[in-house]
Amino acid sequence: QRGAAPSSAAFVAFACGKSHSVALRNDGTVVTWGDNSIGQRNDAPTCAGFVAIACGRDHSVGLRNDGMVATWGADEQRQ
Repeated sequence: QRGAAPSSAAFVAFACGKSHSVALRNDGTVVTWGDNSIGQRNDAPTCAGFVAIACGRDHSVGLRNDGMVATWGADEQRQ
């Protein structure tokens, strides 16, 4: 299952995994697209407040403005 890349918005950062991508918007929300075979997209947080993002091969990480960290995607190695 593939997700389409976002068409337009004010993005401030991008990160790429093996087959998925994550973008950070200037309003602190994240957008995901690409492969979703192990939750790379559907498990992404829907709240705002993110200030940084990163991707591993099959997982993603977001740092929130309150210092909390959110992770989603693969977890077979305790990512």
